Amino acid sequence: MLFLPPAVLLFTLFVVMPAGEAGWYSAFNWNGFGRPTRWIGLDNYRYVFENRAFGIALWNNVLVIAVSLVVQLPLALTLAVILAERFRGAVALRLVFFLPYILAEIATGMIFSFVYDGNYGLLTAIWGWFGAEAPHLLASPATAMPAILVVIVWKYFGFHMMLFIAALQGMDRGVIEAARIDGATGWQLQRHVVLPLLYPTIRLSIFFVVVGSLQLFDLVMPLTRGGPADASHTIVSFLYTFGVMRMRVGFGSAVGVILFVICATFAFTYKRWFMRDE
Repeated sequence: MLFLPPAVLLFTLFVVMPAGEAGWYSAFNWNGFGRPTRWIGLDNYRYVFENRAFGIALWNNVLVIAVSLVVQLPLALTLAVILAERFRGAVALRLVFFLPYILAEIATGMIFSFVYDGNYGLLTAIWGWFGAEAPHLLASPATAMPAILVVIVWKYFGFHMMLFIAALQGMDRGVIEAARIDGATGWQLQRHVVLPLLYPTIRLSIFFVVVGSLQLFDLVMPLTRGGPADASHTIVSFLYTFGVMRMRVGFGSAVGVILFVICATFAFTYKRWFMRDE
């Protein structure tokens, strides 16, 4: 009880009050200067859902979540199963795969903006070896978002891999040895022993993936700034571009409230149904 009031105070100052202020500002047509006076009620929310770019941003967030769950986590789990074993070079390989996660998001975006550059980048050099003209991936609405998805998988799979490795190394080896003595094959061992023991860590990784994907911003801005033609916006980059940069603070606050509701609903629902005992 002694340590609870400071935590509650910090939570109130940095979570509850900003969320409440965003909800209040979202009811005004306000540019951020002076006091908000032009009350418009729920019109900002209507403007958000009528905005074509917001629909694209929402779909892109769903796409990021799907690719992270279908590609990133299985890749991380497969490599974790391999690298959790003791063999020469295992530690070095873990470090190599984990290094992208350590790299700052802005730095990652700048690096890949060069890699994807259709005139001078690494991609241009590779295509040049085959005598072909390199595509401008970040300049096309059809390829900008897939290019960002590749960066996301490359950047974050090492984090989940290390979570799985830690869980694998913390398992009761007696259970695994007992399964081997009973004649379980390698596939049966992974499917019926290792994977069930990893379920708590997998559920935690899924939670990180979904919440992190909903908040994606740092990688998008240095790569595409949400373009071209708003094709690669996420909800947060949409908020920044259409709310902050265009001085539509009330509109941006409405977007922030929508994102907060989505994240809070998912967090509490997921905790209630999938992480009840953890």
